[in-house]
Order: sequence, then structure tokens, then C-alpha cells
Amino acid sequence: MLGGMGLPARDRELVEITATALADAARRAGDWLVCRAGCTPCCHGAFAINALDAARLKAGIDALKANDPQLAKSIEHRARTWIDVHGAAFPGNLATGQLGESDEERERFEGFANDAACPALNGTTGHCDVYAWRPMTCRVFGPPVRVDAGGKQALGHCELCFHGASEAEIAACEMPVPHQLEAELLQNMEREDVAEGGETVVAFALLG
Repeated sequence: MLGGMGLPARDRELVEITATALADAARRAGDWLVCRAGCTPCCHGAFAINALDAARLKAGIDALKANDPQLAKSIEHRARTWIDVHGAAFPGNLATGQLGESDEERERFEGFANDAACPALNGTTGHCDVYAWRPMTCRVFGPPVRVDAGGKQALGHCELCFHGASEAEIAACEMPVPHQLEAELLQNMEREDVAEGGETVVAFALLG
């Protein structure tokens, strides 16, 4: 299973840098950024996560097993149910949870489980039950971030946000993302053989 053991010590640094950048972008965005606790459209649909994200989620589940075993059990039940429902169409290795890398598998992933709620989402509270350990994609979603759009750089943001804002006003709220540090941590994990290469999805990572 992807993720395995060994969450790098510097992951805390990555998380803190990202949190500071998000808070600053949110301050600049003001009312244009409507993301709030309990707003869950971004918690639906499968997305790829890397080995660092998977290791962080595994660390979160381990912490919950020690401090709130009932919650950990509920999360794992949702993850198993998610895999039971969507596993047959999973474009990768169902035994390991690793996403396939062929063109055909990548194309299939585009339409895979697009409406499914993330197993980390608590359907009663509308909150993420592993919020402190969530993947980087979740940490940067909402404010404008630079993305690759057909080989060109563009600013993407939550479609519910920045209504009425001009392109210049959106650009002024851009959130820098520490991609270089994340890539460095991933490379270190691979060199130290504490994580397999490739990507997975949240459900498999939650089951470690």
C-alpha cells in the first residue's frame, strides 16, 4: 500500500508554510473567498495524492487510533465502503491502491468517482475527520494558485469564489505553493525506501 511508514520530519515545515500562505491569501481575498467549514463541494470526486500525502494520512489514522479509536474505526469503515463501491472501476492496482500510469488508465481516472464523497468527510458534521493531516491538494484549494493549463501557466481557484473579481484582483490574491519543498521531501522518501513511487487516492491511504 502506498504511503507506508516514515513521515518526514520536515513535513511539519511544509504544512506550516502552506498554512501561512493560505492565511495570507485569505486575508487579501476577503469576502471573495467564500470557503468555510461545512462547505463540501470540494470534498467530492477522487483526486490523485502522492506518497507524502499518503504517509501523512497514515500518520493521522495512527494518531486517531491512539486518541479516538472510535473515530478512526468510522473513517476506516467509510474508506472500505468507498473501495467496495468504486474499486471495480479503479484505474490502477486494486491490491496496492497505486494509480495506473498508462495513457488509457489516466484517461479513465478523469471520469472516475467524480461524484463520490471523500471517505474522510463526515456526512453529519460536514467537516473533514482528518483535517490536520489532509493532502496538499486540500490545503491549497480555494484561493488562486498557479496551475498548468494545456502547457501554459494559469491561475485556478474554487469556482464558488471570486465572483465579480477582475483578473487583476484575482491575481493579487495568488497563494504561493511550496512545490519545491514538497518535491524534495518526496525525493528523500524514495531514496530512503520509506515510500513507493506513484500516486494513490485518499481511500487507500486511509487504510495504510
